[in-house]
Amino acid sequence: MAKPVQTLSEFIIEREKDFPFATGDLSQLLTSIRLAAKLVNREVNKAGLVTDILGATDQHNIQGEQQQKLDVYANDRFITAMRNQGAVCAVASEENDEHIVFDTPTSRSGKYVVAMDPLDGSSNIDVNVSIGTIFSIYRRLDPEKVTVDDFLQPGNQQVAAGYVVYGSSTMLVYTTGNGVNGFTLDPSIGVFCLSHPNMRIPEDGKIYSVNEGNYFDFPEPVRNYIDACKRKKYSARYIGSLVADFHRNLLKGGIYMYPGTTDKPGGKLRLVYEANPLSMLVEQAGGAATDGRTRIVDIKPEKLHQRCPLFIGSKKMVEQVM
Repeated sequence: MAKPVQTLSEFIIEREKDFPFATGDLSQLLTSIRLAAKLVNREVNKAGLVTDILGATDQHNIQGEQQQKLDVYANDRFITAMRNQGAVCAVASEENDEHIVFDTPTSRSGKYVVAMDPLDGSSNIDVNVSIGTIFSIYRRLDPEKVTVDDFLQPGNQQVAAGYVVYGSSTMLVYTTGNGVNGFTLDPSIGVFCLSHPNMRIPEDGKIYSVNEGNYFDFPEPVRNYIDACKRKKYSARYIGSLVADFHRNLLKGGIYMYPGTTDKPGGKLRLVYEANPLSMLVEQAGGAATDGRTRIVDIKPEKLHQRCPLFIGSKKMVEQVM
């Protein structure tokens, strides 16, 4: 007889025993992320049929990037889901200039804050390429008030982190510091089911993911490493969607690189809600992440939308870059 499939809800409840002092709030928070992910997945899957969900808005986010309609939709769905369930007192998003403090009776006492990129890779929406959601969870610092400092904790203080990839199948992958597990959405019943237990990234790999269009703007050591990959006949794989590139390398082994460039020496990716959560995930899966000098999760953020270079993936490949 086939082993029964474990759902995400069952898995979350079972894992509560890993946290002897937990009150169920973190489980409730993860449940709200699951709900929002299912709503976003529904819209992503209808994107070619529903014309008013495709394309750009006339607004730009704090980074100066033009917002896509699905960016705004995903941002609203995740914020609403977390506001309604009470465990979260504030959210910081790529799509908002400042963090948002919830002021409902239940959320005022919420124990957690969430930083997120609600729709990573949104430039790929209109061409049917995989996109995703990235999230990072911290405990609030002061039970009496919420400030931006709650979000400016180093990544090694994360309680949980994860991502959702919307592709040929929709997967939710997360960690609470006790390994990494992946859940695939079964569209026939609308439930996330455990499909990738105890995920481990291969210690070494033969895939490198980098935007080689910027090659001549990269620092010389980075160009040298790329040249070495070519000499070893490694495979170049770059989707242009961080979640999708990271997810592939997590499963198959490889390295994702977004170095600083001549005009952007500080890199492009955001430390708080992109680099930190993925770094926690990759380390829990046996990999590594660095900005080229420092372990990502040891960096103390100075501002909410701070950028950083990122080299992340199989441990041996990251060590070679270092």
